[in-house]
Amino acid sequence: MADTNSYSSDLKTTPLNELHEQLGAKMVPFAGYSMPVQYPKGVKTEHLHTRSSAGLFDVSHMGQVIVEGPNAASELEQLIPLDLEALAVGSQSYGLFTNDQGGIIDDLIIARWQQNTFFIVINAACKYKDIEHLRAHISESTITELTDRALLALQGPKAANVMQSICPQALQLKFMEFGEFTVQGESMFISRSGYTGEDGFEISVPAQLARSFAEHILSFDEVEPIGLGARDSLRLESGLCLYGQDMNDQTNVIEASLAWSIHKNRRANGSKAGNFLGADAIFAAQESGVSKKRVGLSVESKTPVRSGTLLVDANSQEIGEVTSGGFSPSLEKPIAMGYVSSDFAKVGTEIFALVRNKLIPVTIAKTPFVTQNYYRG
Repeated sequence: MADTNSYSSDLKTTPLNELHEQLGAKMVPFAGYSMPVQYPKGVKTEHLHTRSSAGLFDVSHMGQVIVEGPNAASELEQLIPLDLEALAVGSQSYGLFTNDQGGIIDDLIIARWQQNTFFIVINAACKYKDIEHLRAHISESTITELTDRALLALQGPKAANVMQSICPQALQLKFMEFGEFTVQGESMFISRSGYTGEDGFEISVPAQLARSFAEHILSFDEVEPIGLGARDSLRLESGLCLYGQDMNDQTNVIEASLAWSIHKNRRANGSKAGNFLGADAIFAAQESGVSKKRVGLSVESKTPVRSGTLLVDANSQEIGEVTSGGFSPSLEKPIAMGYVSSDFAKVGTEIFALVRNKLIPVTIAKTPFVTQNYYRG
């Protein structure tokens, strides 16, 4: 999360800024934007409401980019280890921008909107470097940042009930499917995806319509506004990484436990193996092993274990560090994720977190910590 003491008037705002203030949000700086960290009911209540009903998130700070051209798929495949030529129109995938060293420039969601058109959602703090990266490596396709659109996420088990009234056609979507729909006479891009582990939708909306559309969604009894605080605890329970915290451009994809994000036929023995930035470094790390791995951490104490906390073995020897940590409202206990020496990465291994010079018992755990409830049809 952002440093709430570094608030600046130079921060950018989203099209929903005035609505957040009207709703009583506590605003904080995040990725160069003024964003709501919580509303009056608080983070825990917002978190549990999303798990039981439906929450509305403003994620308009994220970057939205269109890459278009007859060779867009093949050009993008040089930067993202996915089989984009085989990705069906109306489907999307989680992916990574990798660098020459096998590190992670950013993680992203990419959808095939039309045969020669891809819609990419990138992280707010990375969007300028990501767009520069695209332009430096793509010469035949057109790259367009959509600066006139907001992005909303409607998440939770009752999100579909609300979508039934807003855009019933979008209910045809299954998890990780995408489409363009006409809502209130305007074109909206809707995907069935999100960052919470719940069923839900991400909706790209024309900026001028964003406030009235958000107010309409919030008029449903099932929906409450949700801030960055609950977004963070929800994604942590779901075992999802936060770029810049759980991995960065120095983190090898294998260290980050994200090998699964490389499409099968782009892997070392696949029919389209390699031919993306950092492929050799990633395959070498997979073959020879890595010294550390990202793991889930179940905290066997009521003491929260935060980002930056050192992890040690039974002899108090340093073996790793926590990258994300906090209280899980769903499990009513602290949880975390971080990196440990590969010798200690096996699920069930007992280690310790060093918190204020006290050893807090921690167990390597499978993620997600809570069951994911994506709609797969």
